[in-house]
Amino acid sequence: MNNSMNNIIRVENLVKNYQSGTELLNILTGLSFSIPQGTTTAVQGKSGCGKSTLLNILGGLDHSDSGLVEVGGLDIAGLSEKDLTEYRRKRVGFVFQFHYLLRDFTALENVMLPAYIGNQKKKDALKKADFLLAELGLSSRAHHYPSQLSGGERQRVAVARAMVNDPDLILADEPTGNLDSQNSLAVAELLYQAVEKRRTSLVVVTHDEKVAERAHIRFELAQGVLKSI
Repeated sequence: MNNSMNNIIRVENLVKNYQSGTELLNILTGLSFSIPQGTTTAVQGKSGCGKSTLLNILGGLDHSDSGLVEVGGLDIAGLSEKDLTEYRRKRVGFVFQFHYLLRDFTALENVMLPAYIGNQKKKDALKKADFLLAELGLSSRAHHYPSQLSGGERQRVAVARAMVNDPDLILADEPTGNLDSQNSLAVAELLYQAVEKRRTSLVVVTHDEKVAERAHIRFELAQGVLKSI
């Protein structure tokens, strides 16, 4: 039996370099790891160590220089730009440090938009968005615009938006980085609860030790090498 069938992520000998003037920066130096389906994983490390680069490669937002990157049994390193767009739309949800909500759309509209763009009927997309906002404690804020929401509320809307297309994998890059400690833990807990309820896999990059402690699996990235904690 192929063990990769039980893994949401399988990475082998992943290499990523950046050219900075005349200097070649070795960001990721032959990473190999796997993450089981339905688990939550935290990646920690100092600023500039390559955590976001790794997340962007897993999400199809950046390309590796070499190595295997398999998500849900799909070798994303070999996908065309068209197929990568489809992969990002249907199989991955993103939560970033900044919420990137559309200011002229309500919370409900922001959440439903990816589903509607993905060819769901508007009625169904709205129903799904309404359900997710309720699950994240935002029913009373569904028709408010981002400017009318607190930082924690905006980030919870971003979590709901990431989940609206029922992705296999949620990638969260410092999702609580702009929040105070109380809101940070509240948003992180809601994110973990939401993915665990659905057995969706989560990879979160975070500086926050308390956010990382909540994950099933923990890695530290340092000098281009990923180590289990």
